[in-house]
Amino acid sequence: MTAIIQGSQLRNLLFGNAPISKSTGTLAATTVSLFTVAGGRVAVTSLIGVVGTSITVANSYKLQVNPTTGDTSDLVAATDIGTTDTTAGTVLGFDGDPTASIVKGAGGLARPLFLPAGDIESVSAGTDGEITWYLTYVPYDDGATVEAAA
Repeated sequence: MTAIIQGSQLRNLLFGNAPISKSTGTLAATTVSLFTVAGGRVAVTSLIGVVGTSITVANSYKLQVNPTTGDTSDLVAATDIGTTDTTAGTVLGFDGDPTASIVKGAGGLARPLFLPAGDIESVSAGTDGEITWYLTYVPYDDGATVEAAA
């Protein structure tokens, strides 16, 4: 049987631009920029994390958007992802409700997140573990892009 559409083409059709990834590095009690939105607004169609190094200490963890203009706001509520260990390989997700918690093992955006130019940030209170975040998006404004933060 011949494949008419390749997997990467189907992913791009459903989710937009290919996944961009960024590691938090070893988690510390700090805020780290993960992704930079530039040139206008974007519709984030998926945003998931994969734990690379187990998180084993209490860690109130969240993601937030810090726009170039406007107020910083949570993308997901701070969730303790360390008191009950989160082991390497665990997938982290959330449904897009800023008052909901991070979900271990599954979860995905119920609808796109419309974000302005600025940074998507990782906010950690713990001191161990590492997460690599993967994001797909569609430009909402002509010329809008997302890149892994420097």
